[in-house]
Amino acid sequence: MFIGEKKDISSNKKLSDALFILWAGGAALLSYSLVYALRKPFTAATFDGLDFFGMDYKTATSIIQISGYFISKLIGIKVISELKKENRLKFIIFSVAIAELSLVLFGLLPQPFNVFALFFNGLSLGCMWGVIFSFLEGRRVTDLLASLMGLSIAISSGTAKSVGLFVMDNLHVSEFWMPAFIGAIAFPLLSLLGWLMTRMPQPTAADKALRAERVTLDSRARLGIFKSFMPVLLMLFFANLFITVLQDIKEDFLVKILDVETAGLSSWAFAKVDATVTLIILFVFGLMSAVRSNIKVLCLLLMLVTCGTLTLSYIAFNYDELRIPPMTWLFLQSLSLYTIYLSFQTLFFERFIACFRIRGNVGFFIITLDFIGYTGTVVVLIFKEFFNPDINWLDFYNLMSGYVGIICSVAFLCSAVYLIQRYRRENMSGPENFSLFRSSRLARQGNPLLFETK
Repeated sequence: MFIGEKKDISSNKKLSDALFILWAGGAALLSYSLVYALRKPFTAATFDGLDFFGMDYKTATSIIQISGYFISKLIGIKVISELKKENRLKFIIFSVAIAELSLVLFGLLPQPFNVFALFFNGLSLGCMWGVIFSFLEGRRVTDLLASLMGLSIAISSGTAKSVGLFVMDNLHVSEFWMPAFIGAIAFPLLSLLGWLMTRMPQPTAADKALRAERVTLDSRARLGIFKSFMPVLLMLFFANLFITVLQDIKEDFLVKILDVETAGLSSWAFAKVDATVTLIILFVFGLMSAVRSNIKVLCLLLMLVTCGTLTLSYIAFNYDELRIPPMTWLFLQSLSLYTIYLSFQTLFFERFIACFRIRGNVGFFIITLDFIGYTGTVVVLIFKEFFNPDINWLDFYNLMSGYVGIICSVAFLCSAVYLIQRYRRENMSGPENFSLFRSSRLARQGNPLLFETK
């Protein structure tokens, strides 16, 4: 009877976990997909024949929106690190309302002044990833939840373009009102999903024991974490600066990099490619969740992203010889970039905190990563516009991805070496001796980091 009861409890636990993953992960995935619906549909438009005070109109829309987005990331380093759970829903509704209002102004104001409205769209949505992720982190099943949420980036980018093209081509909505049209549908749905996420149960004692309790971080705590892990964080921030720039250029200018009509691609081609990439990444990240050792997962992720960056370089430097068909090229680019980008947006820092028992939250790392990356995107686009406005977008993208792949491969491999050496060094004294020594020393220093052997 006792054995039977244990089996029943175990079965009920697995069923409970499965239902929670479907609920929480599904809500997060849909929520951030709707954020994309508010942020990215304008990238489907080409705005041919228009200029913004002498600048290419399409480039201006990207620069101005991303400028608001990266300023939001800067503000978010403090806001997301310190945001309390009872204020999350208010933050979501307010942000989404401002985002939709800015899209209405984009359609309402005369050109080219309407472009300035997109600044507030970016400003209002820059912290949404961190807020949504805060509902998921610090749980035994966070790997799966984060994987589901992260897939929203992979599938939503192409879907947003496809929906935008569909609304313009089939519903005959202008390229200026199309973003507001799509946003009007996303706004109430995202608000409802935000409310549903506030109904999620809080992390249990078992979650906290396995993944470390997640707490808010003040400025002193944030500085303490950065100083303690400065070498590896600098390498990862530096590498992700280039990855984010490459990712943004691909997303915002894909219709120029690949001439849709000349390549013979349908309006839904982007969504089909991203859906396939989504299933592959979900499978790989699902396998990662089965690995309990945090340091092994960190190393596996760094090996995986290194393969992605080397693939980008190989395709870029051999583009003419390979003669890859447009759909195949798009698939390989999306798979490589999304695998790298999502590894750091979802699994890496969740396991990083758990591995080294850091008292903090994932939002701090991700929002800092994003701020640095989007700053780089703005700088590159401005440099391109003022020094070489008539570039061939495909050549520009290939040149950038080739060198980015090499630089990031070196950074990721060095990061893996650092993490392995640090992990071994901090565990050489044995679990009990090291934990006591480390906790005592850090307590005297007022450091927010408390480590245990994992």
